[in-house]
Amino acid sequence: MSLSQHVAVITSDEQALIVASDLAEDFQRDSALRDRERRLPHPELEAFSRSGLWGISVPREYGGAGVSNVTLAKVIALIAQADASLGQIPQNHFYALEVLRVNGSPQQKQRLYAEVLAGRRFGNALAELGTKTAHDRTTRLSRDGDGYRIDGRKFYATGAIYAQRIPTSVVDEYGVLQLAFVPADSQGLSVIDDWSGFGQRTTGSGSVLFENVWVDADDVVPFQSAFERPTTVGPLAQILHAAIDTGIARAAYEDALHFVRTKTRPWIDSGLEQATADPLTIKSFGHLSIRLHATEALLERAGEFLDAAQADSNADTVAAASIAVAEVRALSTEISLAAGSTLFELAGSQATLAEHGLDRHWRNARVHTLHDPVRWKYHAVGNYYLNQTNPPLRGTI
Repeated sequence: MSLSQHVAVITSDEQALIVASDLAEDFQRDSALRDRERRLPHPELEAFSRSGLWGISVPREYGGAGVSNVTLAKVIALIAQADASLGQIPQNHFYALEVLRVNGSPQQKQRLYAEVLAGRRFGNALAELGTKTAHDRTTRLSRDGDGYRIDGRKFYATGAIYAQRIPTSVVDEYGVLQLAFVPADSQGLSVIDDWSGFGQRTTGSGSVLFENVWVDADDVVPFQSAFERPTTVGPLAQILHAAIDTGIARAAYEDALHFVRTKTRPWIDSGLEQATADPLTIKSFGHLSIRLHATEALLERAGEFLDAAQADSNADTVAAASIAVAEVRALSTEISLAAGSTLFELAGSQATLAEHGLDRHWRNARVHTLHDPVRWKYHAVGNYYLNQTNPPLRGTI
């Protein structure tokens, strides 16, 4: 996308939700087809960018809407309900903007926020294969005159294939982690479309190769320090993941309702008197409804805690936000998988037919919920309430 293309300006939370709802209706229409054919959603992302939604977290003092995290999470859930991949693609974009908010200089914020408001998308190149732990990084940042050179390889780089900048985690000469906002067209940078997951098929979560890639010093933002003091970088990342799973769960639930009403109970369409579904089916929908509504309520609650922590970031507010987010992250993981599984149970083998594509909900949930182990969410929540121990400062909690 060129900066000359018209990008809408969103100025309020209410407007963001209206725009997201309208876009979701369009995105849902061919979502099963895109999944089946692994049709990368370039046209849909252009519309997504031009809508102004990718700039809604930019603070008001820099020209953005500065929407609440309640609204941001609802926007992502709405898009993910329509198309789970489209819901995930901007996750690291908003994550990078949060790193910029807490650690960037005023000059960096002014320049990079302006790019976002003009329609530029940020991807990511964070994760690496073959390291000792999931938090270790080997991609190097080496000084070269007024800038730096980057060498390394990343994987699970969701959004990089669609991005104009690729925020990249790099280790400098002192062993300190930095975040480099690398232009996607930089010489020596290769985005490789080698993502082959059986779910989230169109996220473009492939690899990024850096071979002596030059980056301006002004495009490097401190990263490690965001986890050396209480900041909202971690819970912001996680609430977006929870929103994605909540959207997937809602999509599976709605499709299950529609299938049972129209495929197994044709009397509804024919205008005949409705018969009563079997007790086990009714019980299944009751069970799903309660847990889905609880998840959606917890998502809103977590957004409120996160808003409070952003307004006043200290050990207590950030810990409370992290725990609130961990709670919805745990429940959204379970309900997204349960909703997809229940849809299989109710639809049977018809769920996997190409004409329906209903199996994509479970596949999307199964792949996305592997992002980080939910069992550690329960450990952090239990430790917080039982032992009054704050969770660790990291991007996965």
